[in-house]
Amino acid sequence: MRKQLFPLILLTALIFSVTLAQAQGRDILLLAAEGPVTPAMASYFERGIREAERTGATAVLITLDTPGGNLDPMQDIVRLFRAAEIPVIIYISPAGAAAASAGSVITVAAHVAAMAPETVIGAASPVGEGGADLGETIFRKITEDMSAQMRSLTQDRGEAAMELAQAMITEARAVHAEEALEVGLIDIVADDLDDLLAQLDGRTVIINDQPIQLDTRGAVRRPFEMNLIEQLLHALSNPVIVSILLVIGVQAILIELGSPGGWVAGFIGVLALGLGIYGLGQLPANWLGLGLVAVAFVLFVLEVKTPAVGGLAIAGTLTLLIGLLIMFNSPGTPQFARISIPSALTISLGTAAFFVFAVTMALRAQQAQPATGMEGLLGQTGPARGQFKSGTDQPPYTGTALIHGEIWRAVADEPLAKGDQVEVTAVTGFTLSVRKIGPVN
Repeated sequence: MRKQLFPLILLTALIFSVTLAQAQGRDILLLAAEGPVTPAMASYFERGIREAERTGATAVLITLDTPGGNLDPMQDIVRLFRAAEIPVIIYISPAGAAAASAGSVITVAAHVAAMAPETVIGAASPVGEGGADLGETIFRKITEDMSAQMRSLTQDRGEAAMELAQAMITEARAVHAEEALEVGLIDIVADDLDDLLAQLDGRTVIINDQPIQLDTRGAVRRPFEMNLIEQLLHALSNPVIVSILLVIGVQAILIELGSPGGWVAGFIGVLALGLGIYGLGQLPANWLGLGLVAVAFVLFVLEVKTPAVGGLAIAGTLTLLIGLLIMFNSPGTPQFARISIPSALTISLGTAAFFVFAVTMALRAQQAQPATGMEGLLGQTGPARGQFKSGTDQPPYTGTALIHGEIWRAVADEPLAKGDQVEVTAVTGFTLSVRKIGPVN
């Protein structure tokens, strides 16, 4: 019986090993990228491709929805895709998504480009800082460079695809999925991932001049997420977050300067300012707006130092609001880099409220009765330690009182009994003038 079971066990183990070996490499790494094209996105794509190459995955499939972004990370991603040793598939999804501006170049740089119905690709004309139009010479230079790159990336897709790709750069043209498929700019229009993988199965792609046939039907889908640092840096492409970080950073540093000796406020301020400045570098910010934001904080500080009945605070609030709007909402600025008026107003009013609070606390501190020294004894109460007497039965009557936990020599205008509650009305040297405020306890 044992002799019969041994070959069966051996055969089962062999079949399992072969099945496991076949399963390895039949997984597809799924990446999801949404938002502007940033260095963090480029880092995420690089990690994903390296992981897929290391584990021998069938392909990397990136779901993309982007309004575009800076040219430098776009170029990094294009080089990364073209140097990849496994197929890279871009899928513009879900319905309503877009691969605009830099996203269109990234899409055609992939080995397979796919789109979901009701998605858009194109509008890749270059713009300058703050969304402003570039000068004629620099615009022509960048346009020619990007056009040449698009022609190179689409040369195997036919003349119609090349013309459309070039029009996306020179004329800011955009098309929907069916139009892109019709001219061959993309390879597939798929309703969802299941449909996409079914259409990809058996398709041949060229990787480093070598044909590779995709085996995607039934492949295991393995999600690959951004790490915490990538998520944080990618989030800094949001103008609202950048504005809040700048405001918090300046406020925290002002707190540290106003109350030196600690480190928490200063650390938070430097960290927030650093992240905010990094975020500004990812956005087409108008530096005039940043200058107005700086002026607004100067006005707030002047309000704190020399209270002007709120006049400087109001001016600072309006200046901050205008600065935020100019910094992110200049003509031609892409939609993803804009800040809404309600968001800018909320940030401005919140900052003003903080400084009004600071002014109020400062005024209260100035008007408050001193809590230390001789002046701090005024208004304090305590019991008489014994009878207050006078040798002539005329004021002043002298005795001692327990004030602030200490026994003081005291004088009063009337006789006092031991235990009477008294209040300090004046301090002369080390003698307190008191008056009776309550009977013997």
